[in-house]
Amino acid sequence: MPRPLLRNLMITGLFIAVSLTWGTTWMAMKITVATVPPLFATGLRFLCAAPLLLLLARWQGAPLLFPAGQRGFQLCVMLFYFAVPFTLMIYGERYTSSSLAAIIFATMPAAVLVTSLIFLREKTSLLQLTGLVIAIGSLGTILWHETQSGGVSQLKGITALVAAVAIHAVMYVQCKKRCSKISVLSYNALPCLGAGVLLTLSGLAESPDFQAFSSQALLAILWLGVVAGVGGILCYFALQQAARPFQASLVFLVFPLIAIALENYLRGTSISHDSLLLLIPFLLGILLTLYASARRSRSTPAPQQPALHR
Repeated sequence: MPRPLLRNLMITGLFIAVSLTWGTTWMAMKITVATVPPLFATGLRFLCAAPLLLLLARWQGAPLLFPAGQRGFQLCVMLFYFAVPFTLMIYGERYTSSSLAAIIFATMPAAVLVTSLIFLREKTSLLQLTGLVIAIGSLGTILWHETQSGGVSQLKGITALVAAVAIHAVMYVQCKKRCSKISVLSYNALPCLGAGVLLTLSGLAESPDFQAFSSQALLAILWLGVVAGVGGILCYFALQQAARPFQASLVFLVFPLIAIALENYLRGTSISHDSLLLLIPFLLGILLTLYASARRSRSTPAPQQPALHR
């Protein structure tokens, strides 16, 4: 098989794997939180992923600790890239649909652009700003449509999810600023374990009813920890290495569509018809943001994200 064809097949396979992993994560969290409290569920998710990440780090020879002088920041990664935002994600899904949660998280490129402008003073282009305005405007209108029927509880879930996006974006930019050359396994292994222990112990205060845990919820936690938490990280890292930045970032356009289709197939419900139509300008805005960002960063590769998910 010709080498270029083999490379293209590998990129396509990785792209599909990441899109499916990120797209199914939201329904898995929805299934989980139906019978498992949010803190405890998130802690179990990380405890499922941590042993595999630690073994992979050892196998690859990746250090578990950040370099001297950055270990305080490693604690921040544990708290503000793992523990807090992932808990907010699953908490938010108590009150919103998995489709809406996926759409909110698809704005991550726009959120990273905003935080980069604020914290890194990065230059931007008119195309980036145009995409940003279109994406945020469309998302705001989608959220307005969805809260018309959901009331206060829906607004509570949306607030938690938006906060998780904002925290993730700030942490991503701080990682880029402080220690972009650290191994992706170093970013994930020890912080994931620390977050898992912290949240599982904290989750005991939620008085989890172990007998009420459904088998579907336990399987969903396993999926979130092993498939999304380990497989998703490694596949996205490999995709970033094999494909051009713009190609890899197109995952952000695909995974919310998978989440919407999956929720509609499994539950027969999704976001409103008006919100579905608004996805067109929303995804167009994200596409413009991604394309303009990729053009500006061709000479400066972006750092690997500590984890997603997502």
